[in-house]
Amino acid sequence: MHKNDTNLFSMWDIPLALVLLTRLPLPRLPKNVFARQAGAVWAFPVVGVVVGLLACAVGWAAMALGLPATASAVLLVAALITTTGAMHEDGLADTVDGFWGGFTPERRLEIMKDSHIGAYGVLALIFTQLLRVALVAALLSAGNFWAILAACIVSRAFMPVVMSALPNARNSGLSHSVGGPTARTTFMGLGLAIACSALLLHAGVVVPVSIAALIVAALAGLAKAKINGQTGDILGATQQVSELAFLTAAVAAL
Repeated sequence: MHKNDTNLFSMWDIPLALVLLTRLPLPRLPKNVFARQAGAVWAFPVVGVVVGLLACAVGWAAMALGLPATASAVLLVAALITTTGAMHEDGLADTVDGFWGGFTPERRLEIMKDSHIGAYGVLALIFTQLLRVALVAALLSAGNFWAILAACIVSRAFMPVVMSALPNARNSGLSHSVGGPTARTTFMGLGLAIACSALLLHAGVVVPVSIAALIVAALAGLAKAKINGQTGDILGATQQVSELAFLTAAVAAL
């Protein structure tokens, strides 16, 4: 796994991270910028700020128009899915399909690469998105937009952690092309995410971040056991499960 982030910062890191993790209409970047994809992962939490603010604005507008919290939560989650092109949800579905649909690492990777979705993936999406909407609705009812935004930020910071901790399970795909970030870049992004979340939630960020970290560690351990590493699908699943864990802890704290 190559590490191509020789320079700590670049003016292109934030727009590059937005191109990698969203489907927002952005100007075309110079081709040479994509050579430092691993160096730009520190900016993944910034992507969480952008998509989180956009989604929270949708949720706030829906509530202001008099829609109930559940309907507003559906619209907020739909905004999150739309701005990212459902890439994280797709990764979660593929991960569940592969982990429980195959009996060898090779077969699991083959299933995960297949564009078709299986029963395990469908069920995973149904249950996780129902839970996601329910948790967001609870936070909207309490007027706690900050926890939703913090979940968007922190969950994207855990993706580089898994990239750095596990080798790539295959010699192709998005995760392989991005490469492995250095520990310095990884922890810079994680530190930025925790700092931003602490500004939003103060001491209330400790438990959600800790629970999300435990869930990510469990997923990383499972990925190591099932496919001997990580892929782009694993990273998408990492974002989803860590966001759900963060939101669950935030709602429990209410």
